[in-house]
Amino acid sequence: MLNRKTTGRKSGRKRRAFTLIEVIVVVIIIGVLAAAIAPRLISRIGQSKQAVAKHGAVELGNQLRLYIADTGKPASSIPDLNVLWEKPEGVPDDDWHGPYLNSADDLLDPWGNPYVLIIPGEKNVDFDVMSYGADGQPGGSGEDADVVN
Repeated sequence: MLNRKTTGRKSGRKRRAFTLIEVIVVVIIIGVLAAAIAPRLISRIGQSKQAVAKHGAVELGNQLRLYIADTGKPASSIPDLNVLWEKPEGVPDDDWHGPYLNSADDLLDPWGNPYVLIIPGEKNVDFDVMSYGADGQPGGSGEDADVVN
């Protein structure tokens, strides 16, 4: 029987680590996948914010109609949407049943811009509640598009 002196390495031993080439290939594959998926995710976030802005504008419009019904004032006499959060001067305490919102933050769209009250409305007869989108400017497309109740 022959004795073989072992040097700490066995010739048939399995390797335990990845080579540098394998790691680089995996990183490149992950980068390509991320580059392909990222634009879709970003556009979904924009679409979600547009949907939230639409819901917020509709809700503010509904609350403004409650304010008009409570106070008996025409839409043309409303200075801005702050009447939903703070009682305006000249409105009797018995007529104002507010605040009509959970917080003052409800007056801001998902991008942090204030919703705008337009009297008379362009889409609706009496008034529109509008968000100017991500850029905060009238007009635009995609995430910058205007959202109306």
